[in-house]
Amino acid sequence: MYLSLPLQSTSSRTMTVTVFTCDGTALPSPCTVTVPKQGRCKDLIQALSNACSLKHNERLLLVEVRNHLIHRFLEDPLLLLSTIKDDDRVAAYKIPKIEKNTKYLQLIHRRREQSSDSHTVSGWKPYGTPIVSLIACDDPVTRGDIQAIVNRMLSPLLRKSGNTDHTNSETSITKATGDNASSDAGATNMVSNSVNKSGRTPTLPLLLVDESNACIDLSMGEDKVVKLPPSNTLLVYIDWSQKLLEKYDTHPLEILPEVLKYGPVSKKARTEPLSLYTCLEAFLREEPLVPQDMWYCPQCKERRQASKKLDLWRLPEVLVIHLKRFSYSRAMKHKLETFVNFPIQDFDLTNYVANKNNSRRQLYELYALTNHYGSMGSGHYTAHIKLLDENRWYNFDDSHISPINEDDVNTAAAYVLFYRRVKSDDASASNGA
Repeated sequence: MYLSLPLQSTSSRTMTVTVFTCDGTALPSPCTVTVPKQGRCKDLIQALSNACSLKHNERLLLVEVRNHLIHRFLEDPLLLLSTIKDDDRVAAYKIPKIEKNTKYLQLIHRRREQSSDSHTVSGWKPYGTPIVSLIACDDPVTRGDIQAIVNRMLSPLLRKSGNTDHTNSETSITKATGDNASSDAGATNMVSNSVNKSGRTPTLPLLLVDESNACIDLSMGEDKVVKLPPSNTLLVYIDWSQKLLEKYDTHPLEILPEVLKYGPVSKKARTEPLSLYTCLEAFLREEPLVPQDMWYCPQCKERRQASKKLDLWRLPEVLVIHLKRFSYSRAMKHKLETFVNFPIQDFDLTNYVANKNNSRRQLYELYALTNHYGSMGSGHYTAHIKLLDENRWYNFDDSHISPINEDDVNTAAAYVLFYRRVKSDDASASNGA
């Protein structure tokens, strides 16, 4: 009643990473690259560097973001990419190539959450995506220095109706990084804690987390020196009030796509799809047995090199096809994300039936399928089902049901296909009747 068909394994993997420029020159932008499936972080960094035109005096800092906080820094170049799952969210920050006497300035966004009754307001909760920059620690760092760096990081988010103070700030930053951007001195200026000392910048509601996890208000006393924690990360909160959101548009920070977002596959992406017929032919192909699986001959009492062959002799009224997306070997286990182009109407298996005495055409139509999203460790199932009385397809996702177009039925997540036989009207079938 069902067939388990093999898929061709792919050697590459598509990954989407959101790239942030922390010098105030551009908004965050998702970047999709192709990397070796069994590659390492250095392969992802190299692909991203080429795709986002990284300057020679810059490097990329990769992080995984969970619940609006940085979950882990992906700094080990030999880290296997298989540890990054398809449903993870990864950000990359363009930062200068300066290692000595610098710390990461990690800016965490927070906003007040309304309670369910919409009348009371709860505390500040993280939201959006953190931004990371570098801060130089050669000289004493003041509250005003941190204010200037954060202002520069957030400058692309300023609404067009922003105040004129930002214009002065942006001009000063350009002077500090423009002519020397290609030199190491220029890179030093990008993280200098004296950025824009002459120009006035808006005072932001910033809180610095000290080594005892207490918060220091950085909105007052800009000349006051800050005692930096011993760790290499300086954690700063910015609390986005409604008044502040009137000056800044934080929407770009709220969009952090998954590494691989599943959904309808566009026709442009289907350049070389794997046909379901190809999978069936691979299933039926004669296959030589490897030496460790040699056939034991009962006549000569020895193991012999042999081959195996499967044939279809008779097909059922309802045919279930399982696509073998999960690949196992001694070294590793992984999921195959191969897109399979399967027919919805007129799935013709007549020529694949070995019993030639049956003159009936073997035509099938798809009426349902199961999708699997995720990886080996975790996943989510949905279903696409055609309701015959309506002649319409629906998507079933837990308790949510919604109509979909037939063109959107086939995706790279298709896992189990359900076909029903279609009555044939050809001449041979009618003569046989």
